Amino acid sequence: MAGNENNFLKLLTTQLQHQDPTSPMKNDQLASQLAQFSAVEQQVQTNKNLSALISLNESSQLTQNRSMVGQTASAQTSTLPLQSGAASLSVGNTSPGQIIGISVANAAGQVVKSDVLESSGGSNAWRWDGKSNDGTQLSDGPYSVSVKTVDGNGTTTDVPFSVNGKITGITKGDSGVSVQMGGAVIPMSNVQSISS
Repeated sequence: MAGNENNFLKLLTTQLQHQDPTSPMKNDQLASQLAQFSAVEQQVQTNKNLSALISLNESSQLTQNRSMVGQTASAQTSTLPLQSGAASLSVGNTSPGQIIGISVANAAGQVVKSDVLESSGGSNAWRWDGKSNDGTQLSDGPYSVSVKTVDGNGTTTDVPFSVNGKITGITKGDSGVSVQMGGAVIPMSNVQSISS
């Protein structure tokens, strides 16, 4: 900020030195420029203080949330964490007999696992043993998952779902505090519940 102040003062001094003597700058113009500079300086300082306050709040949240490591979280996200060769998710309310299609893709976007189940009504759980469609055991890490219902005409509709995983760490990044579930990083704001 000191550099900006010095630049402003240099500009103001230069402006005063080179003003037309027959038409000097009026006091109200000078006062207006000084007031504008003061307002900008205060806004910059307010923004710095606000950033510092947000950072302190996130650091405090990070410290408090470290106790969650080792617990199981349920999060609303399309990132499915495969941990120790297993993953699970819960599908939102569906009607009994409704067909649910689940598709899991790797980081390259290739579908590695497809599954179809019939809804028992209400909430439905789905577990994955980490094996691809051809039976190959896949490595732990984050996978992308999509869940849809299919009607008799073959029309698909997205269904709300949440993934489950063991919290292995808490991190703070540019977008705020996140939970780690193995290789998957999920914003804390997406976490719906935590259980032991």
